[in-house]
Amino acid sequence: MSGGDEPMVNIYTACPPMDEHSPGSYRKLLIDVARWTEETGFTGILTHTDNSTLDPWAAAQLIIEHTDSLIPLVAVNPIYMHPLSAVRMINTLGYFCARRVDLNLVSGGFARHLREAGCTLDHDQRYDRLAEYGEVLKLLLAAERPVSHSGEYYALKSANLTPKLAPDLMPGFFVSGASDACRRAQQALGATRLSYPHELSSYEGPSPLQGTGVGFGIIARESAAEAWSIAHDRFPIDELGEELHEYASGSAESHWHRTLSHDAQLASARENPYWLYPFKSYKTFSPYLVGSHAEVAEVLSGYLSLGVSTVILDGLLEQPDLQNAAMAFDLAQPRLHTDR
Repeated sequence: MSGGDEPMVNIYTACPPMDEHSPGSYRKLLIDVARWTEETGFTGILTHTDNSTLDPWAAAQLIIEHTDSLIPLVAVNPIYMHPLSAVRMINTLGYFCARRVDLNLVSGGFARHLREAGCTLDHDQRYDRLAEYGEVLKLLLAAERPVSHSGEYYALKSANLTPKLAPDLMPGFFVSGASDACRRAQQALGATRLSYPHELSSYEGPSPLQGTGVGFGIIARESAAEAWSIAHDRFPIDELGEELHEYASGSAESHWHRTLSHDAQLASARENPYWLYPFKSYKTFSPYLVGSHAEVAEVLSGYLSLGVSTVILDGLLEQPDLQNAAMAFDLAQPRLHTDR
């Protein structure tokens, strides 16, 4: 966090969308966002993976080369990379750069991309494979001797990778999803589960989000009027986008997408700090928190008090976005101390 204080919550930004950028302008933007993230005092930055993004490992290397300590949170999908290859990448970055990466294990993504890769596993089977994938990663990373493994999806026979990773560079493990199958994979791996949060009022119990991570965008400014002016400028009413979202949500397999789409249909049109219109108009996959620093801080402190340990911030495209988000977090954490 700002001011050099150690954050109570790990905060990652995310690689910006490529949109209509040229290779040179996007490279500059990604480096800028990574540097702004580090200057703000956040933990790291998420690199995405699907058929329409750049390679997440190459993006991670670029980020490492242009920052001092920022941690790439690399999205890893089994359809793109064998666990041996993933561990080689982790070991190589550790060897050359003496830098840690964290891992966001994802089970699939768009159904079209899965078909293109020849993946015929159903939803729960993909999470079963993901759990085994993570288990193999952990075995290989921690191994002091050759590793053998015989599972449903992977088999190793005396696999021995060198050089070994330094203990202080071991990655943190995350699993993305909201279904029961994802929860089982998370528990099997002892990982942090990442998902998109619902509105605070929908949660019950003292700590329903204990040890989990959530993802959302933040548009915070000194006044609510200024924040909402920016929000409406970035995400104007888009009827075609709403139609595309409705069509996509009708065939969505992901549990989080279906439930968040349901929330978006029921959402009030009033300017609530928890805002789903960017998701409803097919511009993002995450909710947004919009308002003054104090209003956003109040919502943030609510999530933190429910047990959230990690936040992934979407859509921070300009340096003031990060600076103002940091102000809201700085306000939220003293409130959390008071609430507890």
